[in-house]
Amino acid sequence: MTTETRITRATRFDDLPDVLTVEEVGRYLGIGRDTAYELANSELGALRIGARRMIVPKTALGVFLGVSNPGRAGTP
Repeated sequence: MTTETRITRATRFDDLPDVLTVEEVGRYLGIGRDTAYELANSELGALRIGARRMIVPKTALGVFLGVSNPGRAGTP
């Protein structure tokens, strides 16, 4: 999955795409790949696509981080 903007720890939550790869979640949280996959499997409710690909909805990440109204972030 390619995004136009590289996701880093400095990326604002509002600027994240609606769906992230587990690697993007790891970069955003500043954690390693293995830890990101453990988190995705246990806490984030990642969705498995096919046999190998996993994605994390932005709303699930927002709930994990305690963002109020994660599905409506950035709206008044």
